[in-house]
Amino acid sequence: MKRIRIAVVGGGIIGLATARELLDTDPGAEITVFEKEDELANHQTGHNSGVIHAGLYYEPGSLKARLCRRGVDLLKNFVKEKNVAYQECGKIVVAKDDKERARLHNIFDRAQANGVPDVELINTSEIQDIEPAAEGIEALYSPRTAIVDFSEVSKELGNDITGAGGEVRLSEEVIGLQELTGLDGAQKVRVTTPSGSEDFDLAIACAGLQSDRLAKTYGEVASPRVVPFFGDYFMLAQDQADLVRGLIYPVPDPKYPFLGVHITRRVDGAVMLGPNAFLSLGREVYRRTSISVKDLTEVLGFGGFWRFAAQNIPAALREARTAISKRAFVNEAKRYMPGIELSKVTRGPRGVRAQAIHNDGSLADDFLITGNSRVVHVRNAPSPAATSSLAIAEYLVNEVLSRARHGR
Repeated sequence: MKRIRIAVVGGGIIGLATARELLDTDPGAEITVFEKEDELANHQTGHNSGVIHAGLYYEPGSLKARLCRRGVDLLKNFVKEKNVAYQECGKIVVAKDDKERARLHNIFDRAQANGVPDVELINTSEIQDIEPAAEGIEALYSPRTAIVDFSEVSKELGNDITGAGGEVRLSEEVIGLQELTGLDGAQKVRVTTPSGSEDFDLAIACAGLQSDRLAKTYGEVASPRVVPFFGDYFMLAQDQADLVRGLIYPVPDPKYPFLGVHITRRVDGAVMLGPNAFLSLGREVYRRTSISVKDLTEVLGFGGFWRFAAQNIPAALREARTAISKRAFVNEAKRYMPGIELSKVTRGPRGVRAQAIHNDGSLADDFLITGNSRVVHVRNAPSPAATSSLAIAEYLVNEVLSRARHGR
């Protein structure tokens, strides 16, 4: 019997988890992962805060809510099996005034609807018991929120793929996907790289920051388009980092897709402030002095971006201040941890988030998966995608194999 050949485009955590799930589901399948960089998890996966989200914020019944909760359990079992560092450090979401308190209660209702375990509302003195350096009038406490190094998780996923007979091709950028009829008369997917083309039975594109461009090569509609937003992190000096026990978050504005500057402990003991969120000068630009003219020109010529910007002017001005001024950035964190000293804060890493925006300026808020019986595209996978990665993989593999069976 002929082995099915499946290409997975993207060596981030979702692509790797999907390839591993394919091999678990069909050990006889021939699975090839294409990654354009010379190492795995080089973009969004390797530039995030390392938080395993419990599922507090997401619309009940949405893919985000369902796959986040399932993903937490799968990820916890995986890191335990692989002996990857993991810490259930807990998280507080802190309200500073009555307006934020009302939003906090809405988040609490969502968390309960999503089945987040042990979540509770706590008062000022209870905040101090959990995070002595934090201040607020009320908070939501999620003791099961955890932290991990997602690059280490990705490395273990890669090891599982090659150990099960799959292939991971580094420095192999996929520049095109095309459906055609093979020499044997069967429908195939042609995967094109700068070095040539190869035919597969199926393909799953988990291309992250390049997802819309790759989908377009296959003939999909351009919208939603990826608009890159950078997020800067600053690092606390160790004596101040020792004051932080877990994660301290603001109450997010539901009109804006980003959570705001927060205080995050990492599994290595370091503590980060951030990220902010502002238009990036390129999809894969991490140096503050670099720019991609192509990427920036695309964004500035996209009407959906300007419609989004017009709807979020106050938030954009706030984020602009944090992008320009270290003091403004630190002041955002000091709202929740007043004892932070500017002199004890140094610049840290930068990440870039792929935010999918529709032509009308609305955000693709939920996970978005498109395609047909031969090719499936992950068009939008923002946070909590890393947390949800193993559950997204289950969902994708089931979707791909179901479509292939029924020819949809």
